[in-house]
Amino acid sequence: MTETKKNNVLSNYRFSIILIGAIIIGTIIGLVFGEKAMVLKPLGDIFINLMFTLVVPLVFTTIASSVSDMADMKRLGSILKYLVAAFIGTGIVAAILILVVVKIWPPAQGLSIVGELKDIEAVSAAEQVVKALTVGDFPLLISRRNMLPLIIFSLFFGICVNLVGEKGKIISGGLNALASIFLKMIDLLMYYAPIGLGAYFATTVAEFGPQLVKNYARAMAIYYPLCFIYLVTAFPFYAWIAGGKEGVRRLKYLLSPIITSLATQSSLATLPVNLEAAGTIGVPKDIREIVLPIGATAHMEGTVISSILKISFLFGIYNRPFDGLGTYLTAALIAVSAGVVMSGVPGGGLIGEALIVSIYKFPPEAFSFIATIGYLVDPPATMLNAVGDSVSSMLVTRWVEGKDWISRQLG
Repeated sequence: MTETKKNNVLSNYRFSIILIGAIIIGTIIGLVFGEKAMVLKPLGDIFINLMFTLVVPLVFTTIASSVSDMADMKRLGSILKYLVAAFIGTGIVAAILILVVVKIWPPAQGLSIVGELKDIEAVSAAEQVVKALTVGDFPLLISRRNMLPLIIFSLFFGICVNLVGEKGKIISGGLNALASIFLKMIDLLMYYAPIGLGAYFATTVAEFGPQLVKNYARAMAIYYPLCFIYLVTAFPFYAWIAGGKEGVRRLKYLLSPIITSLATQSSLATLPVNLEAAGTIGVPKDIREIVLPIGATAHMEGTVISSILKISFLFGIYNRPFDGLGTYLTAALIAVSAGVVMSGVPGGGLIGEALIVSIYKFPPEAFSFIATIGYLVDPPATMLNAVGDSVSSMLVTRWVEGKDWISRQLG
């Protein structure tokens, strides 16, 4: 019996163990060889590029096919309603947590940079919303840089396929087939993942390792433990709300998304792995194929935490008091907005950082300070974003399917 159990564990976690091993080897290579490890960069870039090549058609086909297949369109409305509730609720919890932490332990305590606060052109909130939700031409939809417009188009397309009735069934069937094909392509690509992620991690450590040790030690000492605490407390709590003790137990299936998100620093690159993990957890196909793609672009617990950390850091080094209800609410709103704009794309945080500098009218050189923090916090922030998507899909399932959704599967 014990031997059988060991075999099952090895079978269930074999791929995750291989990934962890590859990343550990990559980390060691990056630390030992330093800049020489950058020779491995093409191997990592090939994996990331292939992932992103597949993500756009995967998002379109999975969302459109799930919506077009729905017999009851009220179910779609229910899923979207609870999706918004889950995303906003978990985002507010993350914002409150980091606001309390930076108030107790300011990330830039003792630092002082004197700089002339020059006027910077204010960012138009309306313009940001328009750019975040729409594009000006159809070809622009077919880009990972415009995921929210693509998701909105996919939902609209799927609804219209559903509404035309019998005529749309052939399209719906084709979308289902395409979604299965793209998922199969992801499965095959994952055979290359240990090499790709190992190389990607080696070059990341080689490039940013010295900064992790020498710079921003206080901010990192706050952020990294906080992310770990959030991972092992908030997510199990949400999983317990979603499915009781069995819901918490099923979080073990999120190991692969955790590893992939830490290595790739991208919610979008983690999406295929997340879809598979959510399916193993038991989240229904239509719910996971709507919640997870939207979450990869618009769900941002880790980004909320990192954005408020950056804002507090700048307030500290420029001797501006980070206090008052107005300041806290503004910081939370900026953090959520920045998350919608930038989540899912490695380096996309630069957009959010520019937004922070502009809105608070910090001098232009302030951008470099928080850009460095952005690079350092990106792996754990992305990990919370990606894992939070799967946990949110569990919450949505609980509210849509009822509290006994897991027990029905076990029965």
